[in-house]
Amino acid sequence: MAEKKKDRNRTIDPAALEVLAKTEGNGVESCYDRYLNMQPQCNYGNTGICCTICIQGPCRITKKASKGICGATAYTIVARNLIRHVVGGASAHSDHGLHTTLVLKEIAEGHEGDYEITDSDKLKRVAERMEIATEGRSDREILKDLVDLALQEFSRIDGTYSKWIEKTVVPDRVEKFMDCNIMPYSIHRTVSESMAQTHMGMDADPVNLVFQALKAALCDYMGMHIATDLSDILFGTPTPVVSEANMGVLEENMVNIALHGHNPVLSEMVVKAARSMTDEAKEAGAEGIKCMGICCTGNEVLMRQNVPVLTNFLSQELAIMTGAVDAMVVDVQCIMPGIQAVAECYHTKIITTMTNAKIPSSYYVDFDEAHAFEKAQEIVRVAIDAFKERDPNKVSIPQFKNKVVAGFSLESMQDILGAINPEAPIKVVTDAVDAGELAGVALFAGCNNLKVMHDESHFVIAKELAKNNVLLVSTGCAAGTFAKLGLLNSDAVDKYAGDGLKAFLNRLNEANKDKMAEKMPLIFHMGSCVDNTRCYDFTNALAKQWNVDVPKVPFVASAPEAMSEKAVSIGSWCVTLGIPVHVGVVPPIPGSPLVDGIALQIAQDVYGGYFMWEEDPQEAAKKLMAALNERSWKLRVHRMAQEKYETDSISATW
Repeated sequence: MAEKKKDRNRTIDPAALEVLAKTEGNGVESCYDRYLNMQPQCNYGNTGICCTICIQGPCRITKKASKGICGATAYTIVARNLIRHVVGGASAHSDHGLHTTLVLKEIAEGHEGDYEITDSDKLKRVAERMEIATEGRSDREILKDLVDLALQEFSRIDGTYSKWIEKTVVPDRVEKFMDCNIMPYSIHRTVSESMAQTHMGMDADPVNLVFQALKAALCDYMGMHIATDLSDILFGTPTPVVSEANMGVLEENMVNIALHGHNPVLSEMVVKAARSMTDEAKEAGAEGIKCMGICCTGNEVLMRQNVPVLTNFLSQELAIMTGAVDAMVVDVQCIMPGIQAVAECYHTKIITTMTNAKIPSSYYVDFDEAHAFEKAQEIVRVAIDAFKERDPNKVSIPQFKNKVVAGFSLESMQDILGAINPEAPIKVVTDAVDAGELAGVALFAGCNNLKVMHDESHFVIAKELAKNNVLLVSTGCAAGTFAKLGLLNSDAVDKYAGDGLKAFLNRLNEANKDKMAEKMPLIFHMGSCVDNTRCYDFTNALAKQWNVDVPKVPFVASAPEAMSEKAVSIGSWCVTLGIPVHVGVVPPIPGSPLVDGIALQIAQDVYGGYFMWEEDPQEAAKKLMAALNERSWKLRVHRMAQEKYETDSISATW
């Protein structure tokens, strides 16, 4: 029994641990309990050698059966499963991007309703990048052309290639994609051809299949970049904000609304409605209404609306178990169906809002963008009514929260760096790396996963890299971990940063002291999962400043708790774009040494990026530092060669 209790408490978040302790034995089941019930998990599934693509199966590769019924080998099965994971992730992110595009299409056509263009400057920047004329044209005219181009990125079948990729990556990458025949025409065409390619009786060549997976991953990049660009136009490009994170943001005397999912089209409007309905909340006996975020919807409204972070993915049910959440409003992606069963043990209303993300027995509001504010008010009223039913005896709010400084879009990062070098802001970073002050840059992304200790790997790796003077950026539930545990503020710099990183951040503080109320955080929060493209844009800017291709840039990525298909697709396009990627939970591919070898070794030979599987966070930090040090060393060698032979640039070939 003691061992079971230890396993159930698979988190280092003090707020989550308190909720788990107080609710143990009360009959309310969370994912922490279901993880125990699921043990041992299927090793065939874990290694990727179980095939369910046709209904002759399931087929699994064993010593007795080295092939499936159709004759598919382990490498075919693993590669086909990999494609389908990537396609699932690309579809999810691209569906988000398409939704945002269609909202902007209504604005371009004069049917904006409750939405409007918030960032005209971003509209013009994106349009100019895409070679859309802006001079002498209205925002609506520009937007119409931009939306038309975005829609082509989803549906193009005329044999021309993705414009969004071509205009957002360095030319050497485009050439590499064309040479390898993985440059997509469009998202929907690639998803369709990928699913056809993995049908029973189709492609059995593992290399061909893996290359198709990388093509689908680039579609994930397309959909994400479109979503980020257009969300900034619609809701504003994030700038630094100060807020709080963890379950201590809940307040007993407020109507507490948790916003959960990924798409700001809903959450932005709910925040707006909640801020206008304080009087109705007071009539119900509350002091007001407080919105707070979970997962990437939480990141979106944190960056733009200063809404505090309640928790990240794995603890979404535990937030309800505090007894203080009156409504959890969900849109799409990463929503556990189990939240409804938990909510039924409390007064909390689960409000689903999208036709493709329903939960049985939940309260459904058919969110309609044409009547967005009215629908948002309906949602808030459900929360107010639920507050009246709250049982004070069930309320127990863990008193843990930390200050958060967030909202670091690439534009705001450039503005901060520009206080030192207005002509070439990114050179502030490249100079610091060239001088040895910074070891490079690391992105923390990805999910939560109970196969490792919740939040621990993020925390341990980040501290190790910070100690070794790595500039850290983060997105998604990784950013949620850092927010909850107090790493997104300046106090963490004093605790964990090495001397070089401290000096760099202090120089930014001094240069920006007249325009920023808070000092720089240890880790720069760059947004939600779709905003990983902001981080690639940062990498791209570094590559351009050094005049190299991305595989030469000392930039690494880490997904310590990768969980979803979206994480597989993000990691795959990062590798394809030339970035070393650490994954802290081994994905289901080791069942084929051939496919595993492609991910870990051969990918580097072709694309410059590669995967590193490592569950031990200390070892992961060492591997990430080794990758950064190798690239920094090569940069210095090439720089010396450039100066010696008076060449114009460092060779951009890998």
